[in-house]
Amino acid sequence: MADTSGNADTTGSTATGNTGETGKALSGPRKSSWKYIGPGIVVAATGVGAGDLVATLIAGSNFGYTLLWAAVIGCLVKISLAEAAGRWHLSTGRTLFDGWASLGRWTSWFFVVYVVIWGFVYGAAAMSSSGLPLQALFPDVMDLEWWAVLTGLVGLVFVWFNKYEVFEKVMTVLVGVMFVVTVYLAIRVTPNLGDAFAGLLPVLPDEKDSILNTLGLIGGVGGTITLAAYGYWVNAKGWTNTGWMKVMRLDNRVAYITTGIFVISMLFVGAELLHSSNVAIASGDKGLIQLGDILEDEYGTATAKFFLIGFFATSFTSLIGVWHGVSLMFADFVERYRKDRTDRATGEGKPPAGKTTSGEGPTSSEGPTSSEGPTSGEGSAPSEGSTSGEEVASGARERSWPFRAYLLWLTFPPIVLLFQGEPFRLIILYGVLGAAFLPFLALTLVWLLNSSRTPTEWRNGILSNSMLTIAGLIFVILCVKQIWDQPWSEFF
Repeated sequence: MADTSGNADTTGSTATGNTGETGKALSGPRKSSWKYIGPGIVVAATGVGAGDLVATLIAGSNFGYTLLWAAVIGCLVKISLAEAAGRWHLSTGRTLFDGWASLGRWTSWFFVVYVVIWGFVYGAAAMSSSGLPLQALFPDVMDLEWWAVLTGLVGLVFVWFNKYEVFEKVMTVLVGVMFVVTVYLAIRVTPNLGDAFAGLLPVLPDEKDSILNTLGLIGGVGGTITLAAYGYWVNAKGWTNTGWMKVMRLDNRVAYITTGIFVISMLFVGAELLHSSNVAIASGDKGLIQLGDILEDEYGTATAKFFLIGFFATSFTSLIGVWHGVSLMFADFVERYRKDRTDRATGEGKPPAGKTTSGEGPTSSEGPTSSEGPTSGEGSAPSEGSTSGEEVASGARERSWPFRAYLLWLTFPPIVLLFQGEPFRLIILYGVLGAAFLPFLALTLVWLLNSSRTPTEWRNGILSNSMLTIAGLIFVILCVKQIWDQPWSEFF
């Protein structure tokens, strides 16, 4: 996190907020306040899916409380990544994809391949995960595949017809359900607090591949591409300049404290309910269905049903969060591409004001070319051809055809996978691309936030660079392991 105080002046900054009052200036508050919290709740809800809960359950089941410290570190790492993404949006006035585009065309190629393949496979996984608890709650109504289709269609209609404000309120309600259920379960299993506090000491379990398993738990807490979407949700909230920096940082901390409560609660359940009795569950979403059966045997039907409601809230928030957040990112990608095409067609191929041909931003002899350039209290003015946070805040992205086209892509093509199974080679590519995204995010944020693209006072300090570099190294190791473990001989 940057070593700046966040007390930037907001004089002269305006934004078009996503409040239905077009053109109304949103001047950031001088003090952080709980009443502004919102995007952090969204990113916490989206980032913690059924798979994350199962991973921490299995960690608790296998190692007891030994890896509790790793779950805490995972939350701290994700705080630094989301803070960096939000700081880029607020300090520069530009979107994250616009920053990526300034690093070279390779970033655009990586992003478009990633979102096309990842969205196709994830759409089926998210719908199936949301359908599982419904099928368990109402077993005689219809088959799992049709429950999955129903949740996908409900998510599509909800995101299609609602703006960010309504989306955030629904996510907040569902997070409340998740919070109550996970904390109730953690209390219900009566955790051993002495062992839990001992688990905060960084000790590796005495197992084969313990280092890689520990890194996997650290890297698996709290989402992947949703971390990149955080800056877009910050803008969609109407926060578009550095006056909102303190609020964004409080919001981000709340997000990952909430995430930490979710994953630690499930680790408690794994340690007490599964580890102590040597009960093993399956990996993946079906492990939560098994947990529901175990809870029913131990504590009765009411507790099991209550858990399944929480399971649905966890899965469905991930579904609608991705439907909204990644669609915003895709819409921004298309808008940036369209502007580049227009500039080339009209012969405006020269570098925008404030940029060099290498994309490194202004040199020491160059400054803002107008009074709209960055000052100590504002984000830098987006260059011609770039995409800005104010465009996201206006709500125009949510009404655009690329946003809705990607919504359709996430919903309808994956339905085929629900009924036909997942193509082997596609799943391998999905795994590799998914593993590569977090190193890409961490290392490009280090690049962007240490360069002249970012106003001086909002560049990375020692703490931010340390956290992002550590995150990048962890994710590179996990990426290499993921690539190594793929059955490449069968792929070819």
